[in-house]
Amino acid sequence: MPYSYLKPLLDNNGSKIILLVLDGLGGIALTPDGKSALEYAKTPNMDRLAEEGTLGQTVPIRYGITPGSGPAHLALFGYEPLEFVIGRGALSAAGINLPVKAGDIAARGNLCTLDGNRNVIDRRAGRISHPEAAPVIELLNQVQIPGVEVEVRQVKEYRFVVVMRGEGLNPALNDTDPQEVGVPPLKLEAQDPESKRSAELMNKWIEKAYQALADQPVANGFLLRGFATDPGLPSYEDAYELEAVCIAEYPMYKGVSRLVGMDVIEGIDSGILGEFNAAKEHWNEHDFFFIHIKKTDSYGEDGNLEAKAMIIEEVDQALPLLLDLNPDVLIITGDHSTPSVLKSHSWHPVPFLLWAPKTHRTDLETAFTERNCARGGLGTFPAVETMSLALAHAGRLQKFGA
Repeated sequence: MPYSYLKPLLDNNGSKIILLVLDGLGGIALTPDGKSALEYAKTPNMDRLAEEGTLGQTVPIRYGITPGSGPAHLALFGYEPLEFVIGRGALSAAGINLPVKAGDIAARGNLCTLDGNRNVIDRRAGRISHPEAAPVIELLNQVQIPGVEVEVRQVKEYRFVVVMRGEGLNPALNDTDPQEVGVPPLKLEAQDPESKRSAELMNKWIEKAYQALADQPVANGFLLRGFATDPGLPSYEDAYELEAVCIAEYPMYKGVSRLVGMDVIEGIDSGILGEFNAAKEHWNEHDFFFIHIKKTDSYGEDGNLEAKAMIIEEVDQALPLLLDLNPDVLIITGDHSTPSVLKSHSWHPVPFLLWAPKTHRTDLETAFTERNCARGGLGTFPAVETMSLALAHAGRLQKFGA
């Protein structure tokens, strides 16, 4: 159970919490007079909340460790990421609500393009569209081998999930994605004796599946990674006595939310306004709202500081929609930093804004930026402490001890 010492302190008082995560929010400025995307953006609403509330910065995993999105979100949800490890396959399957039970094997897949020697020449099959990839992925779904059941489902565009179900399966298998072109896919091998049978079965399926795609003009191969099974995470309701909901567009973030027992709202209008309006529509049904914004991370990975700043500004402009709901606690942060100058996730601390008008202690900071957050009253703290801070400021934690 995440932070089990909280359990006897919980007080379900009906208060409302919003955790607004701008994926990859943090950045860096390379010179004293330079700016990160957050510093470059015009954010009058966030700056007002920073002046009224409290700032700090989080360390997602450990100092100097660059996190993936899965463990970084687990940390924000209060699950120690080094203890609760989720494989990407199980995460992707949960994102599209594809059941993976304990003992099943799930892997994330990319359609790819192979040359005549079965060397990878495009790891993403030219990023073919969702409609173009759908019939190819359905060909994979039709491939079966004796002794197990295999189900393949499309996730988004060229990405898919494969789940193998049967007796005695073990997910300790290596990836087949070489992470480069000009070489063949890696041979799938068992990582320990217990997974040897699983490797044999999966290799049989892979070879038969390659044959099914042999005549495809572009997507004539695939790469697998992140073999995993159900991690059996404690639920949010058990851990925190919260009716939690996820509002996100991308399947992976829906997946990690489902794995911790959150409800997931489907069919929302796209974009920031669509997500914020979904929170308004479902406000009376839940007391914890995880709202995820993806494009800050996407533009950071593209190295596009201006576009990343633009998304931050769009969030800022839409913030009154959330503030009009009168949450007891609003947290604005990221899961990790994605500096535009690095074009990748990084180990840098993540800006954190806590606004709880009935309970927060103000500091001297008046703007929401990395440098202001580094001086903020919350200091630098592990991201796994986010939930205890949220619960305390929402009045949901009683006194510890006499």
